[in-house]
Amino acid sequence: MENLLFLAHRIPYPPNKGDKIRSYHFLKHLAGRYRVFLGTFIDDPADRQHTAQTDALCAGTCYHDLNRSWAKAKSLKGLLTGQALSVPYYQSPALQAWVRDTIARHNIKKVLVFSGAMAQFVEHWDPLDVVVDFVDVDSDKWRQYAEKKHGLARWVYAREAKKLLAFEQSIAQKANRSLFVSAQEADLFRRLAAVESGKIDSVNNGVDTDYFDPGQVFACPFPARERAIVFTGAMDYWANADAVVWFARQVMPLLWQRCSGATFYIVGGKPTQEVRQLADNPRITVTGAVPDVRPYLAHAHFAVAPLRIARGIQNKVLEAMAMAKQVLATPAAMEGIGHDGSLAVSVSDQAEQWAGIMADWLAQDHLPAAQNRAFIQSYFSWQENVRRLCGFLDGP
Repeated sequence: MENLLFLAHRIPYPPNKGDKIRSYHFLKHLAGRYRVFLGTFIDDPADRQHTAQTDALCAGTCYHDLNRSWAKAKSLKGLLTGQALSVPYYQSPALQAWVRDTIARHNIKKVLVFSGAMAQFVEHWDPLDVVVDFVDVDSDKWRQYAEKKHGLARWVYAREAKKLLAFEQSIAQKANRSLFVSAQEADLFRRLAAVESGKIDSVNNGVDTDYFDPGQVFACPFPARERAIVFTGAMDYWANADAVVWFARQVMPLLWQRCSGATFYIVGGKPTQEVRQLADNPRITVTGAVPDVRPYLAHAHFAVAPLRIARGIQNKVLEAMAMAKQVLATPAAMEGIGHDGSLAVSVSDQAEQWAGIMADWLAQDHLPAAQNRAFIQSYFSWQENVRRLCGFLDGP
């Protein structure tokens, strides 16, 4: 088996949030084809217990603890050097030394970089074949953040958008291939960065449809006869927090005028203080981390994805669809997934429209959405998507 260096900005296990779902499935499938050497950060001390799972998939590993507070302080060096703050945030002499040693000792020729900032550890591009999975156009995400901020925060975010785009562009010019999570995301990068278009491509996210299977039996986490509305996602992620706060404050009051008993469940770990405060309303539940999101999806009346800021493909939407759930989403949340009138999906960004659609859905006893699952099975298979990734790693 050929050796492969895999650099990831966060340990690819457990697969409990968007980027880790993608990196885990990449690692799991690549481990059957290559001898994988994994270099990665652990930014949550609770994830240290999971190193055995990734060790079992790899020929060699290096885990570097990343203290978020110290990393944020370290990132300020970028203000002096002219770098994007995201680059010094991930600097590590120890990990850099491991990368150099691993490349030399194991005669590494192929490298998969997961998240653009990790490309800084591949100092000597020649004669390496480097594929960079940017996943999303992160620079454009910072631009969207800047539009929502004011004062100093707006300036910092706008600066990061500009500097990070320049960094992404420089990496993409050197890499053999730069990948994104959807064709739409790849097209956006082509428009923003002056890079040879043939070097830019996409590999979709996927869903483990054996795991997210509505045919399985799950204990109901809701009170009897309650028709719950559910949102799932990591709640320390600003875009998710912004989504549920907007939904709870702008949409739910309009719905309660029509359906006073409607309830909203926010399911995901590490909710911010603003999100936790939403639970002051007895009709809103903030669960925090749960061992399994599937019972909440299985027994929800429907799922919502009210993201106002989004890049790439939303796993929360894919998972709800795989569980044969009807989904109400914003246009931003559906970007990259693609849909037509045959799916049990409604798309809007207007609070009044959301409230009207949900009132109609809550009035129905059953919302069949088998077509959503069939769509996921046809177009979002991990096996097929990783086969596409391997084609890029193997080269022309």
